[in-house]
Amino acid sequence: MSSANPITSAAPPSNNPITSIQPQQYQQYHPQQQQQALLARLHLDVRGRRFVVEREKLMSLPESVLLCLFPNGLVLSRPHGGGGGEDEAEDVYVVDFDPTCFDFVLDFFDKATVAFYGPPDNPGGLYQLQQSLSQPNPDLPVLNTVQQQQQQQANENNPLLHKQGIIVLREELEYFVIPEKGGAARTDPEGLANEELMVLKREAGKGLLDRKQIFTALQRNVNKENNVAEQHLIDMLCMSGFNRDDKWGHRDIEPSRCSISSIALVLLKTGIVHPTKPGEVARVDQTQMATAQKLLLFWRKPARKCWWDGIEIEAPPSSEKKTIKVWARRVWTLELNLI
Repeated sequence: MSSANPITSAAPPSNNPITSIQPQQYQQYHPQQQQQALLARLHLDVRGRRFVVEREKLMSLPESVLLCLFPNGLVLSRPHGGGGGEDEAEDVYVVDFDPTCFDFVLDFFDKATVAFYGPPDNPGGLYQLQQSLSQPNPDLPVLNTVQQQQQQQANENNPLLHKQGIIVLREELEYFVIPEKGGAARTDPEGLANEELMVLKREAGKGLLDRKQIFTALQRNVNKENNVAEQHLIDMLCMSGFNRDDKWGHRDIEPSRCSISSIALVLLKTGIVHPTKPGEVARVDQTQMATAQKLLLFWRKPARKCWWDGIEIEAPPSSEKKTIKVWARRVWTLELNLI
């Protein structure tokens, strides 16, 4: 069955596919298995930069980020008798991931956690302010007990009332320079780029890196193809936490590759209005909450969208051309994370 939803769980038969990432199968370890002990923290070597991350914090990160960190899965335990405590420092996981991006994600999640739950020495935060939403609404008629019970049950089953939602949007961009026919930039008989072509590739990478607005490329594709579903995706994201002129939170070129990785994180707008004065209670904008609940489709189910984009970038002064023609393959991954 075809769907107008631009991001779906199954790959539709379309030239513009948006497909769900297959969940990574991690090996499960249970506390009752006495021969194994869970690691309390992990020591990561992220492209030469060391991180010590608590296990619970690491596993609270978005599924799409974990798949990039550990594409072959992650063992969270050591054999019985393997030691613990300080001995865990001997186990270092080497990770091929941008350390600055990893630091950006950890910092955002730390700040979001403290804002919602309060600091460890003074818990509360927004979580405590909205606890009244789980209680019966005193504004409803007292005699209408069925409606009261239905509302309370709906509130208890709505995770957005009890957890902080974070929208995770990633872009993997691969770019291919199209050299001028008969020009100095070319490849040799073995397919390797000469110095002139390498210069064009580096300049193309710099030009693309400077284009940091999130929705410009997708909006250009919407205008070109008149794709209503993609326009709906932009509108939904901008109603849920993004702004139309937002820039990527982190964006950088991958080393030794014609590839740029970007990520943006925003707090999900749920429509919950928190009290500001004594005696007030939290209330909910139901229209905004309904929009936020649509993104629960991507909770623990990161989804992908791929499209090609033709771009012209200003060439360096030494080049024969004024512009560089580039084909870019963009892959977006959208996910909702609850902490």
